[in-house]
Amino acid sequence: MARVVALVPDLLFGSKVVSMLEAAGHEVTLTGQEDDARGEIEFADVLVVDLTTDAIDGIMLVDSMAAGGELAGRRTLGFYSHVEPAVRERAERAGFDLVVPRSRMAREGAELVGRLAGEALA
Repeated sequence: MARVVALVPDLLFGSKVVSMLEAAGHEVTLTGQEDDARGEIEFADVLVVDLTTDAIDGIMLVDSMAAGGELAGRRTLGFYSHVEPAVRERAERAGFDLVVPRSRMAREGAELVGRLAGEALA
């Protein structure tokens, strides 16, 4: 079981992410605010970030958190719109551990988080 902070401003998709992750046994804190994610990260194993929205700049957030040491020992998973491959490239350059299309997150999110958490806890 992983402790997850999900930074997903879209409440409908955020609810889907939470339900999927909790069904797999993960403990999830959902937020739509960057400051809230920063405040919760010390209690998490994995940070999941929605890169499909203009409401937050998840790439900049992860980049700054990594630079500040806030992500030490934690893994990051970002999901993006498949029609924006440049977002994936930017996220990978910023240091995300894994970046997947939103459709893959919807299908395999629990497995992806479990795999990342296993790597973080190993």
